[in-house]
Amino acid sequence: MTHTKFRLVDIIKYVSLLIGVFVVLFPPYVVVVNAFKSTDEFNSSSSMSLPKSFLNFDNFVAVFQRGGLLSGFGNVLVIIIITLTLNILFGTMVAYVLGRFSFKMKPVVFGAYLVATIIPSITTQVATFGIIKNMGLYNTLGAPIVLYIGADVIQIILYLQFIRNIPVDLDESAMVEGASLFKIYRSIIFPLLTPATATLVILKTISIYNDMYIPYLYMPKQSLGVVTTILMRFQGVNSGEWNLICAAILLILLPTVILYFFLQRYIFEGVTSGAVK
Repeated sequence: MTHTKFRLVDIIKYVSLLIGVFVVLFPPYVVVVNAFKSTDEFNSSSSMSLPKSFLNFDNFVAVFQRGGLLSGFGNVLVIIIITLTLNILFGTMVAYVLGRFSFKMKPVVFGAYLVATIIPSITTQVATFGIIKNMGLYNTLGAPIVLYIGADVIQIILYLQFIRNIPVDLDESAMVEGASLFKIYRSIIFPLLTPATATLVILKTISIYNDMYIPYLYMPKQSLGVVTTILMRFQGVNSGEWNLICAAILLILLPTVILYFFLQRYIFEGVTSGAVK
């Protein structure tokens, strides 16, 4: 009876794993096989069937020529580089102040970040849109950059975990040598925050790269399209060129997949090592 029970548990476990694998791999499979189909082949065959040839690259050429994917990659790269630079600077500086100094307004400052995170962003979109437009940033790359570098309590907490594990004796020794607070931050604190910075870079890059809402709302100009909004150029009111959309999705996925495979260990190390002494 016990043997039968364990066998049933094993069967349920492996069936669950197989279902999970299918759920994860089925969408990429559909994207890959349809990315190599011509329009006629896509319309006349099942979306799950293999293409006649995996050497048909016409869809990929069309994505670059008609969709302007190269320009989309350039725009999103500029946004990511500027946003990450400012996020790292602001995040490390705020965490340095909150983690190393005691002052009356400290709970208020940290609470302001928490409140900004708790408020649903959708409820403030009208006001946010008005501010961006009055700043003259509407339909410019500056609009998403300003919004992406806004209050992010996650990065503050991530940096605080690391700063609290950096011995205060290092700061005191540097002060004895005559180092200023800014020099301590630049020469001691900032370099020791490299694992947390690597984690922030990966998570923030993927978040910005995959975001469609902000670029679509604040940068409708054709020349300012990013990789996510370019997909909409192949979608009409009543129909879409799904073979081209699949080709575009496949090209857009490649950078994030490569980034994740090469740097995934930093995500786990950065999130966990800061919490353990």
